[in-house]
Amino acid sequence: MEMEPYQRETTKRLSLGDKRGLAFSEEILNHLEAKNISACFMCRTCSSSCPVAALEGGFDPLRLIRMCLYGLWEDVLNEPTLWLCTSCYACQERCPQNIKIADFITLLKNSAMKKGDPPAGVKAQREIIIQAGRVYPIDDFDNKKRAKMGLPELPTTCDVVARLIGGK
Repeated sequence: MEMEPYQRETTKRLSLGDKRGLAFSEEILNHLEAKNISACFMCRTCSSSCPVAALEGGFDPLRLIRMCLYGLWEDVLNEPTLWLCTSCYACQERCPQNIKIADFITLLKNSAMKKGDPPAGVKAQREIIIQAGRVYPIDDFDNKKRAKMGLPELPTTCDVVARLIGGK
C-alpha cells in the first residue's frame, strides 16, 4: 500500500534513532487510527479532558503521543500507564485536530499484546477469557438477579467463545 505524503513525513519523524522504528512506524501509520497523529500541536486538550489523568497523575495521553512522535516505540509499548486508558473517548471527542487518540492508544495496546509483554493483570484477564470465554463468570446467583429484573438467563459457560479464541 502506497503511503500518502503526510505519512512518509511522519514516518521520518517517528523513526528517530530506532532501528526498529522505521518498520514499526510504517506498520502503525498504515492504520487509520494514526492518520494524523503528527498534526498534534500539544494543546493538552486530551490530557485535560481525560478522567483517568485527573485521578492518576502518571497517565497522560499527550505524553504517549509525544513518545511516539519521538520514535520511542519500545518505551511506549512498555509504558505501564498505557493500559490505564479506559477508551472513554473524551480526548478524541475534544481534540481540535481530530486526532483519533483513544483509537491510537488501543492500537498501541494491541501492538504491545502482539509483542507479548502486557502487564500481569492483562495477561491474567486474557487467560481467563481463553479458558472461560469471559472475564466475569456467570452463575445461578447472577441469573436469579437477572430474572428479578425481567432479563433472560445467560449461559453459565461460554465454551463457544473459549473454543473460538483457542481455549479448551
